[in-house]
Amino acid sequence: MRVMLADDSTLLREGLVRLLAEEGHEVTAAVGDAAALLAAVEAAPPDVAVVDVRMPPSHTDEGLRAALAIRERRPAVGVLVLSQYVEKRYATELLTGDTGGVGYLLKDRVMQVGEFLEALERVGAGGAAFDPEVVRQLLARTTRVDPLNRLTPRERDVLGAMAEGYANQAVAERLHISQSAVEKHVNAIFEKLELRPGTGYSRRVLAVLRYLGS
Repeated sequence: MRVMLADDSTLLREGLVRLLAEEGHEVTAAVGDAAALLAAVEAAPPDVAVVDVRMPPSHTDEGLRAALAIRERRPAVGVLVLSQYVEKRYATELLTGDTGGVGYLLKDRVMQVGEFLEALERVGAGGAAFDPEVVRQLLARTTRVDPLNRLTPRERDVLGAMAEGYANQAVAERLHISQSAVEKHVNAIFEKLELRPGTGYSRRVLAVLRYLGS
């Protein structure tokens, strides 16, 4: 897989270059600011861009704006955003578009090499990967909002795994239940959230957005 890296921390950037090379991925560019990333993506689009949220010059949201620009200009390029903290508004912005090929991880998750590589490969394959802590903190804003409080604890577990980007089979494996049970829970979630079929939108995406309180 062809990967581009954008992070102003030279230590983290070079560490990721070495890790990805050892795993057989091709790092086509490793840069320290958003402008350089956008130029590199335009010159030779990668499969996935791994982007820090806060980069020079202001260290606020340059990385996020670059990630959103990549999603708009090059929708085939997956984007995996890294952040030191849970930036709730940023995570929600990423989720309000097409969630295919999108991920949001806390930087601490990079230290869990297996989880980071799994998330990267999932985003590269067109899936989604959201840090469980991001999902947990976003959920904290919604626990008193109807109709989410209609969900059973198991349905919340299923919807939480969906929000992390897992398909039904993977949800079943994570929760140690059958795939048919997951499908029943998903249908119950759609019903309780009043997401009817035939709306022209993905009910799965709408359920996740409702879950995250967007």
